[in-house]
Amino acid sequence: MPLSAPGLPGLPPELSGPVAVELAKPVREIPAPHALPGGCVYEPKWDGYRLVIVRSGATTRVWSKQGRDLTDRFPDVAAAAVAQVPAGTVVDGEVVVWNGSRLDFGLLQQRIVSSPGRVRALATAHPASYVAFDLLAAGGEDLRSWKLSRRRAALEEMAARWAPPMQLSPATSDPAEARAWFDDFRAAGVEGLVAKGAGTRYAPGRREWLKVKSWETTEVVAGGVIGTVERPSQLVAGRYREGELVVVGRSTPLSPRQSEELAAVLTPATGDHPWPERIGTGRFGGGRLSVALTRVEPTVVVEVSADAALQAGVFRHPLRFVRVRPDLEPADLPPMP
Repeated sequence: MPLSAPGLPGLPPELSGPVAVELAKPVREIPAPHALPGGCVYEPKWDGYRLVIVRSGATTRVWSKQGRDLTDRFPDVAAAAVAQVPAGTVVDGEVVVWNGSRLDFGLLQQRIVSSPGRVRALATAHPASYVAFDLLAAGGEDLRSWKLSRRRAALEEMAARWAPPMQLSPATSDPAEARAWFDDFRAAGVEGLVAKGAGTRYAPGRREWLKVKSWETTEVVAGGVIGTVERPSQLVAGRYREGELVVVGRSTPLSPRQSEELAAVLTPATGDHPWPERIGTGRFGGGRLSVALTRVEPTVVVEVSADAALQAGVFRHPLRFVRVRPDLEPADLPPMP
């Protein structure tokens, strides 16, 4: 059954869904104000799923970055689009789920992996929010050739009439304000910043935006390594949850100096160790492929650099080894929630 009324503005075929989106390439530092054509516009980097709302005269659908129709997974977003977005509109943005004062990627992912019958219950228990940051079409007209500054002005005018779960992503050209967002929003699970050129057109499939992740250091327990105890190549990090040591992440490859520093304090596991002999090579230690895990006595605390993306207390992206913390013991670390 269509989610819109017929006889309203249509859309060009390439914007009728799925829609190719513009992408961002990672950089290490917040880009300077004039790093991109027309000057930088800074936006928060949301920890969610990229989602394009396509509101034609006949249907209303939401599409993933990969071209998957996720309308049945986000019925709350689709319903909000029907009520608040005019026909003939295509909006680019991010869908997120809040858990208290922090973004919760785990709750968001449940929408994707759960059975269709559970989605409505999930939407009721943990409603999604849609954070819009670009306008690709309005009134059936393709706006991708417009400069970002003009598209943003049109989006702001449209969003002035919105109510939750439809929201407008903040944007600023002030580098000081962007730096404050970068530092202050991290506690809410915002991953960093995206910088876009105010004078640029929308470029589907191209990485012309820049993204910088917010990192800070935290402590973990060295529960195992990839490689040998004498020459570890990666750290496998743990935290305690209700007395059980849980895998929470894996480091990027260690440099020779880091490997030597870690090896000097590790002891092979001699008693019962809760971790398996092999660990998956994919995200969260999953995936079809696996590698040998060298388990060590969980007595060493290591400081690592981590970004803001968490799922059920597990780091969704690789950690960066900083140093061994001989002044701390595992009992000094807060338990996982």
